[in-house]
Amino acid sequence: MAKNNNIVVNPNVINQICIETEIQGNIITKGDIRIDGVLTGNLTTTGKLVLGETGRIHGEVFCTTGHISGTIEGKINNKEVLSLKSTASIVGDINTDKLAIEPGAKFTGKCNMDKSSYDNFKSAPTKESTSDKK
Repeated sequence: MAKNNNIVVNPNVINQICIETEIQGNIITKGDIRIDGVLTGNLTTTGKLVLGETGRIHGEVFCTTGHISGTIEGKINNKEVLSLKSTASIVGDINTDKLAIEPGAKFTGKCNMDKSSYDNFKSAPTKESTSDKK
């Protein structure tokens, strides 16, 4: 089978994990991602994370922008703006440049809001760094 090195990636494609879907393992993507199911593992995206009301993440999150309506149990490293909607529930520390919290959102942990959140984002796991461990 011939290998095609001219793969075209559509940056407008959104990865989606639907309700009643459970994934165990880490996810690394350069695109936006929406999660309405359950992820047990770490998530790294250079795009936007949308966590729906039914979405749950048990692990560390690295994202550029986050819109959180569901539950995260773990550390969040957000490069730009993190938005916690009224149904959000966070148990874990947050590193972000900017934070918006709607009334009703629950957050238990420490929050660090400054440019050092970018340093945490730069140290996010990548496909290359995880493949080095094999």
